[in-house]
Amino acid sequence: MQLGLVGLGKMGFNMRERLRVAGHDVVGYDRNPDVSDTDSLADLAAKLDAPRVVWVMVPAGEPTRQTVTELGELLSDGDLVIDGGNSRFTDDTVNADLLAKNGIGYLDCGVSGGVWGKDNGYGLMVGGAEADVERAMPIFDSLRPEGPREEGFAHAGAVGAGHFAKMVHNGIEYGLMQAYAEGYELLTAAEAVTDVPAVLKAWTRGTVVRSWLLDLLVKALDEDPGLAELTGYVEDSGEGRWTVEEAINHAVPAPVISAALFARFASRQTDSPAMKAVSALRNQFGGHAVHKAGPTSGAGEVK
Repeated sequence: MQLGLVGLGKMGFNMRERLRVAGHDVVGYDRNPDVSDTDSLADLAAKLDAPRVVWVMVPAGEPTRQTVTELGELLSDGDLVIDGGNSRFTDDTVNADLLAKNGIGYLDCGVSGGVWGKDNGYGLMVGGAEADVERAMPIFDSLRPEGPREEGFAHAGAVGAGHFAKMVHNGIEYGLMQAYAEGYELLTAAEAVTDVPAVLKAWTRGTVVRSWLLDLLVKALDEDPGLAELTGYVEDSGEGRWTVEEAINHAVPAPVISAALFARFASRQTDSPAMKAVSALRNQFGGHAVHKAGPTSGAGEVK
């Protein structure tokens, strides 16, 4: 089928290539003219045959809202917009209602697979009306991994369900990555273990902790033993925060995901105000030694 694809970054570019290999006619638009097939969103809309389907793959928040608003003015009754970015699920109802005024359908699709999806396929979680999902199924089937559809695709529910499912997926990802990272640090701290990468590689087959994330950690250590080329500063793109907020809203205990998110916050503090306060308190009530800040840098002089 024919598809308009807005946003040709790391994910969108690879998705366009995978869809074209599968035989679909993909017309892509990106602000970068080096990768774009069209000059503008208006040009993209004009090159598509009605009824049109347009997949949006741009950053969450205002960029997605602006794109959906503009498409609402360019598309017509019977067309369909799919938001495949990492939008917050609460934005989906707003987008759907905006497009519905002009008779345009809307699906939200959580997409997992990263830069490896081009070859391995993408896990897809979709929210929206059944008829719209069926209409776009040739696209979903080409993007998902080979094998049974239910092992790489889910119609999660009504509008918003796809992005909600992807939000929880990413929250789980936070916890998994943090567990592997803490295990890695403990292995490196133990004098008895002299080949940490070998231990991790030995876990990749047969053990109960094997996973694709573990495979990626082994790959990273193969490329950079000791991870010497990296700093410990870790960003978060929003889904972990939203997952914790929704856990609070639904009174669902989520200590692992919450701790993983807070660990990322801690990674950005070169000198934690909270830990300074703890140090001061230990010194005040117990006379415990503290490390004074000063020209010695590092841990400072012990007082």
